[in-house]
Amino acid sequence: MGNSNGTGSAGTATTGVVLAAGAGTRLGLGPKALLPYRGRPLVEAVATTLLDGGCREVVVVLGAGASEVQAAATLDRFRLVNNPKWQTGMGGSFLVGDQATDAADHLLIALVDQPGLTPETVERLLARHQPGRITAAAYRRRDSSDGGGAAPHRGHPLLIDTSLREAVCATVTGDAGARGFLRSHPDLVDEVDCSDQSTGEDVDTPDQLGLLH
Repeated sequence: MGNSNGTGSAGTATTGVVLAAGAGTRLGLGPKALLPYRGRPLVEAVATTLLDGGCREVVVVLGAGASEVQAAATLDRFRLVNNPKWQTGMGGSFLVGDQATDAADHLLIALVDQPGLTPETVERLLARHQPGRITAAAYRRRDSSDGGGAAPHRGHPLLIDTSLREAVCATVTGDAGARGFLRSHPDLVDEVDCSDQSTGEDVDTPDQLGLLH
């Protein structure tokens, strides 16, 4: 891969992308972007965290209930894009977000339903990132049967080097996001333990609503 886009330079900026287009069907409470979290909609909280953690700018990909989300959340600090085919899965939103960002930037992909995300986690990923690689947050499961001694499991956010963006996007399909590329190129992935910040869990089912408190 070439480095014409600034790959390898410590000065390369990072754009955050919040995938917030889903309808939250499994949860049954409408778009997860609108779940209340510490006094504001979850999408607003997550996008703000990416900015506070050091991203140059943040793109929010909306889809289901987009007009409702824009009316309820204060998102004027972020760039909003719409995925008209959000029903096809997260992969489409990933690609829409990628296309809306500066091609010279690294890409930090975050999920709207991860309320435990902290600016410190974002800062850590940006600080640990190495040129030409992918840097992923990793977390220990809180229900680990071995008392927490298990190795952390990979989660989000995911920091994709500018030199790898095209290759990653070429593998994105359906609801898998970057998963296919990560499986095919484990040698390019650096996992950074962020268990001291949160469990890294997503709010997918009613029994996970406690994560919003």
